Amino acid sequence: LTSYGADLPGQPTLGQMVRRVLQGVPEVRRLRLSSIDPAEIDADLLRLLETEPRLMPHLHLSIQAGDDLVLKRMKRRHLRADVIALVRKVRDRRPDTVFGADLIAGFPTETAEMAQRSVDLVQECGITYLHVFPYSPRGGTPAAHMPQVPVEERRRRAAVLRTAGERQLAAYLRSHVGERQIVLTETPETGRTEHFATVDFATPVEPGVLIQASIDSASTSALQGTPC
Repeated sequence: LTSYGADLPGQPTLGQMVRRVLQGVPEVRRLRLSSIDPAEIDADLLRLLETEPRLMPHLHLSIQAGDDLVLKRMKRRHLRADVIALVRKVRDRRPDTVFGADLIAGFPTETAEMAQRSVDLVQECGITYLHVFPYSPRGGTPAAHMPQVPVEERRRRAAVLRTAGERQLAAYLRSHVGERQIVLTETPETGRTEHFATVDFATPVEPGVLIQASIDSASTSALQGTPC
């Protein structure tokens, strides 16, 4: 998503496009971004995160790994320290920002120590929402010709990462019990907070509207709320 504009006249950035959308369509109450590359977040986007309440404080980063050597072999444009610096930079501007991440477990040549660095990065950055994938070879790619991690070990490492993510999410959800949140209802039974947390309602609500809800409790994967 952050590659937007590179092929257009003047090469506008994603941040510039988002600013124009929010200025030109004032009835848009919430704008949430999809997966973005940590190496491509531009200054305009950072300013909007700090100053524009309609841009949701939730970023999903295409991190893929927490070990520098694995990242280099993936030909990613960022290193571990870049991810940590970005998370700090964003939270300096908007402290309540939550992060998600895409992570691959068992990339070719990944050792147990390298895999642990991905787990440690989840905890160090306080990443709340994880999308974890065990590595799957794709024909014609350099990685398909590298020494492969056994399939069962890839699955085990993916399970470890998912468990780390589940713990982060459960702790984050518990921290919001007792609050009032503005929830965008998606179905008669569920909605989302600004920070992408799922809210379950015991009684039906009107879909597609913003409502205030009291957060009564939390499970390991969702908040339970009552419309106010």
